[in-house]
Amino acid sequence: MINIIPPRAPLRIGKKCYIEAPTRKKKAAYKEFLERNESYHRPWVYHSFKQEYYEYYLKRIKSGILQGCFVMDKQTDDLVGIININNILLGPMRMASLGYYGDEAYAGKGYMAEGMTLAIKYAFENLGLHRLEANIQPGNIPSINLVQKIGFRKEGFSPKYLQIGGKWRDHERWAILDEEFTR
Repeated sequence: MINIIPPRAPLRIGKKCYIEAPTRKKKAAYKEFLERNESYHRPWVYHSFKQEYYEYYLKRIKSGILQGCFVMDKQTDDLVGIININNILLGPMRMASLGYYGDEAYAGKGYMAEGMTLAIKYAFENLGLHRLEANIQPGNIPSINLVQKIGFRKEGFSPKYLQIGGKWRDHERWAILDEEFTR
């Protein structure tokens, strides 16, 4: 069983931001974040704006398949990024893949780097994972720079790895192990 902290408590707290689990109360903030950043996230991410998607997202979190982490600005409590610890596998693998996207207004200010560091600590220390992967489209230089800064290493290239926006897209495979992550 995955040890998930109750959603009302921050999962981790940093200097600029904190991460918390998504809740029903954050649905409006989530929707507004996606709408505000839709053009900024493309062509890397195509969001679903269907009302029922958020409920499905919460259901997947509750089932233990995924842990969502909302990156919140400590000063304003605004939602400034989303990091998902996806496809959590326990047993002998103890791994997951990361999906993430930030707010354009906060780009380059260190919020996603700190939020990602907090989410990785949470994944390794609270969820007991051993390995995290980030699969990134080769042209997404800001995402590649982010994972490199945190200590991920490039493991390879996967042609037509993931369907995004109706097209199969190539991805670079980046990974980090628990023992490689410097806290």
